[in-house]
Amino acid sequence: MAANQEPLLKNKVYYENCPGCVQEQKNEIHRGIPYREFLYVWTVTLCTGLPIASLFPYLYFMIRDLNIAKTEEDIGFYAGFVGASYMLGRALTSIFWGRVADKYGRKPVIVIGVFSVIIFNTLFGLSVSYWMAIVTRFLLGALNGLLGTVKAYSIEVCSQEHQAFALSLVSTGWGIGLTLGPSIGGYLAQPAEKYPNIFSENSFFGRFPYFLPSLIISLFAIAVLISCIWLPETLHNHSKNAKVEAVEALPDHIKNNNNEEMEGSPPKQNLFKNWPLMSSIIVYCIFSLHDMAYTEIFSLWAVSGRSYGGLGFSSDQVGQVLAISGFSVLVFQLFIYPRLEKLTGPVLFARIGAILAIPLIFGYPFMTYLSGLELTIVVNCASVLKNILSVIIITCANILQNNAVPQNQRGAANGLSMTAMSLCKAAAPAGGGIIFSWAQKHQHAFFFPGDQMVFFILNVVEFVGLIFTFKPFLELPSNLEN
Repeated sequence: MAANQEPLLKNKVYYENCPGCVQEQKNEIHRGIPYREFLYVWTVTLCTGLPIASLFPYLYFMIRDLNIAKTEEDIGFYAGFVGASYMLGRALTSIFWGRVADKYGRKPVIVIGVFSVIIFNTLFGLSVSYWMAIVTRFLLGALNGLLGTVKAYSIEVCSQEHQAFALSLVSTGWGIGLTLGPSIGGYLAQPAEKYPNIFSENSFFGRFPYFLPSLIISLFAIAVLISCIWLPETLHNHSKNAKVEAVEALPDHIKNNNNEEMEGSPPKQNLFKNWPLMSSIIVYCIFSLHDMAYTEIFSLWAVSGRSYGGLGFSSDQVGQVLAISGFSVLVFQLFIYPRLEKLTGPVLFARIGAILAIPLIFGYPFMTYLSGLELTIVVNCASVLKNILSVIIITCANILQNNAVPQNQRGAANGLSMTAMSLCKAAAPAGGGIIFSWAQKHQHAFFFPGDQMVFFILNVVEFVGLIFTFKPFLELPSNLEN
């Protein structure tokens, strides 16, 4: 029999040999939290998040060692383009990977993306020239369609009441990847200098001082790739014969109520005319631009000298700050976010996050007046709070996007979102690097010294994002209007 005659929802038709129907039936029968599937979602998201920002704590030193910058003030300029190359590659292919996910399934795209992390993240750690670093980062982004696909996947492996939690897990994995990745880079880069008792200058890791963090992340990606064997597919695949058999198998009174269901997937709408989707993508892009610029600027600012308005941290000190932030984000998302989101709703929660972030960022330049334990405590508290606020906002945007389209367009919608977001995130490191390089040369300006100007620009972007969370700029999907 091609369809179940007694489904839990009497007007719902399921097809045999359709992985999407199998998963939907499972979601209807098991209404609780699907812990195993959510673990897959979280690890895959973490896998794609780790390599994105893992280079930032040591990028300053890597550019210096590659001998591309003529002066120390120019290092930030060249560093920005290395950070931007990943996002540029992802921007050029995100729509393609979204369409592949909608046509051939979520699982093939996830497997290809994880495999690309293994190959090109490893090669980046072995870079011996500036252009090799640029090319490997570009290819890592171009062949990695994970984030958009896993967003669609996350809400398809659970019932509707757990979708907000599912997308918060994506934001958690992503946020932790963007904080834990730099901590791995900070602690493990240049191991021959930091741990001479373990790694000698003449060893492989002495010759390639930035390979160890890439290797650790690639080994984690290998474990994730193996776990993909048990990853269930969620895309519907209804053959014409199955549809005919399903119709014949139903009683007449149910046939009449399922005409639209019998036609298979609902007709696809023009995504560019879907204003709830497009308005949420705009909000997502603005805050993504801000977050990526902040991630790079924070690392560059923290390791730069006091004479340039920085904190004078070492790369492992930056890694420690980001590791604490990543752990705090995980605790917040798992135990605090779901409860607060139910009280406020995603949009109001995001607005509160954006409002609180503005005075927080305003205070960053004044941390240079602190030192010792006082500086350590303040920097860690500020970093934890800033990353939590960022995750709140990004989770809201993800919820809005995935509720604005039907399932058969989620891959394409997330691909479109990833393209727009990746363009913004490609501009963010390049622009942030240029602004930071300019700031170091104007540190003693009378009006807004360099470091204050950098964080002022970040606040302007944050404020613009806040404005776009209100009408008429943002329109909510119909199922979230209340």
